[in-house]
Amino acid sequence: MESDKYLNALEIHPFTLTDRDVTEKAGRILAEKMEENNTKEVYRKLYSCIDLTTLNTTDTRDSVWKFIEQVNAFDGSTPEVENVAAICVYPNFAHVAKEALTADVKIACVSGGFPTSQTFAEVKVAETALAVADGADEIDVVINVGLFLGEEYEEMCEELSEIKEACRHASLKVILETGALNTVQQIHNAAILSLYSGADFLKTSTGKGYPGATLEAAYVMCHAIKSYYGKTGRKVGLKVSGGISTTVDAVKYYTLVKELLGEEWCNPTLFRIGASRLAGNLLSEIKTT
Repeated sequence: MESDKYLNALEIHPFTLTDRDVTEKAGRILAEKMEENNTKEVYRKLYSCIDLTTLNTTDTRDSVWKFIEQVNAFDGSTPEVENVAAICVYPNFAHVAKEALTADVKIACVSGGFPTSQTFAEVKVAETALAVADGADEIDVVINVGLFLGEEYEEMCEELSEIKEACRHASLKVILETGALNTVQQIHNAAILSLYSGADFLKTSTGKGYPGATLEAAYVMCHAIKSYYGKTGRKVGLKVSGGISTTVDAVKYYTLVKELLGEEWCNPTLFRIGASRLAGNLLSEIKTT
């Protein structure tokens, strides 16, 4: 049966840690390693890993344009700090971003019935294709959490695969909405299934309606990415998102990624932070530290 391949994928990547195990292991890494990463050099690197985000009900063409003008203005203004990795907007603003953006920054769009993913698969595919046609370089979609919790893995994964195909040249970031999942085992399983469906990045959360990123979720997702890389040789990135606004929090996630996946993951190609307030806080630290 087709569904067997997804169960086999989960068996190939066993996960035996409990929720308490993950909390303890993540805490130990931070206690031993975080201080060495609490440096101006890391702050600068973190700034370049930001997906600067505006995802508001009240977004307008003018507000998105002004948001992007700030990114344009930063380009080259602080030579020791590279610009953010991407700006993230709703898909109907992809054309605005394409028109307004002059900085060397990617255009990311949420898609696929964001933030709930509760719509027809055909709508998700069409929305993704339209966003890419209008200029999106990256697409952020949420897994169908309902299908996942119902263990309807085949339907969930086929939907993701179709969205991946609609991305064409664009990268696909798959959001697990970890705050809606009940255990670290569920987070791990959702991560593995998303990887096998073509995800270029795993992302923690939407920041809409459920708790955002947690260190435990990031630990589990790093574990899945490492296991998948070991079996396939394909490097997949990690994006943490939802409530990350302070420099201290950003350094914590950076430390986990560095220790679990290695220094080669600590760059905008494989590590992102979805944020709106973090950029300003990091810049303040860089200028005053």
